Amino acid sequence: MNSPSSAAPAGRRAGKSLPRHPIFLLLLAVIAAVAVYVQLTYIPIDARVFGLFNNQVDLKVYRAGALHLLHGIPIYDGPIRGRFEYTYPPFSTVVLQPFGWMSKDAAVLVWSVLIVAALFWVVFGSFRALGYRADWRLAATSVSLVTVALLMEPVRTTIWYGQINVFLMAIVMWDLLRPDGSRLKGIGVGLAAGIKLTPAFFGLYLLVTRRWRPAIVAAVTGLVTVAVGAAIIPRGSWKFWTDKIFDSQRVGPTNTPANQSIRGALARIFTTENPSNGLWVLMSAVAIVLGLTAAYLAFRHGNEVLALALTGMTTTAVSPFSWGHHWVWFVPLLVVAVDFVLGALRNRRPLAAVGLLVLPVGLLLATFIWSFYLPDGAVGLRPFYGIGTFMNPVPDWFRWFGTQPYICVFGLTALATIAVCLTRSSNGSSADDARGPVDDGLGASSAVGPRR
Repeated sequence: MNSPSSAAPAGRRAGKSLPRHPIFLLLLAVIAAVAVYVQLTYIPIDARVFGLFNNQVDLKVYRAGALHLLHGIPIYDGPIRGRFEYTYPPFSTVVLQPFGWMSKDAAVLVWSVLIVAALFWVVFGSFRALGYRADWRLAATSVSLVTVALLMEPVRTTIWYGQINVFLMAIVMWDLLRPDGSRLKGIGVGLAAGIKLTPAFFGLYLLVTRRWRPAIVAAVTGLVTVAVGAAIIPRGSWKFWTDKIFDSQRVGPTNTPANQSIRGALARIFTTENPSNGLWVLMSAVAIVLGLTAAYLAFRHGNEVLALALTGMTTTAVSPFSWGHHWVWFVPLLVVAVDFVLGALRNRRPLAAVGLLVLPVGLLLATFIWSFYLPDGAVGLRPFYGIGTFMNPVPDWFRWFGTQPYICVFGLTALATIAVCLTRSSNGSSADDARGPVDDGLGASSAVGPRR
């Protein structure tokens, strides 16, 4: 029986290969060129406020929090920039200090470049974890896929707002895609949770997958970040951990279309800003069981990229308030979907590959930067671009999906993963450790071994 930590290096030595045919490379170039063109023109890059780099409101808040700490100004006593309050743990202001030292323009440039670099690592690292060889073809494929991912509303909005979620995803994936025997595995989860609370959910994933040492490392690291914050700003830390942490309303109204959480969906369904807490807790419990069951099964079948994407989506679904840009976990999910297609091609099943294209294409369509353009403006902005499926008017028959597409993608992914894994388990395929490197039903190479 192979352990994950011993089997993973063997899988990476063997490695899946990408197509060598010039047509494949040409296709990558065409995809990247089209994606860049759409990015520059669909919502004009120089559009007032809505241009790709013309908002940066969250980066401004991060810089304000860092500057408040630097100059000894209270952070949690009220808005710190305009009407915006600081909603992150005290430790985050320490991490974000370098951006307070920079000018605004320098901070936007550095932040945006780092987001794209982190996206590249997430895509490249996901392919590596799925068993692909690290070569120039994989790098070219990753670059092409990054340009496509930038057309997904969560990713595009991350850059537009100057948000931090891509960095947190990259930290967690760097941490948890390492072999289980890695020293201090779990430290990335703890650090990410110290910057923003939601990655702490990955500690539960570690417990479900019975990796006790990484779970302990994550918990201890998280507590260290709390202690660091308390040592630097004791009064502010007390206020955050005893008061501000419980106030989701300070983020925004629960029923806003951009709140793509279960609580937001309930608020829209029942047309209220205060949906039933009991119903929300019940639905969230169902989502946690569904998401973590799917993640556990994906992990057991050797596909930790899918497992992490499912855990990240579960976290976002059950949070009291989740903006669209919190759903950056669609990026590794996109890699898994592409791997399905590539696996069919490697197995010389072109018709299956064509059919499987519905997975990455469907994901892109569900998360695309669909724009609702109002030339006369809205909410004080003229012109106005509503960005994302949920910001566009949809017919009544499509409201079940159109108003909360991300919850639907999460649910469908979890159910499909459970169905495929249970089907494979009933056929006995997940228990065969001696098989050679082949593509399994989850798009992962069995060379990395079933997880125990």
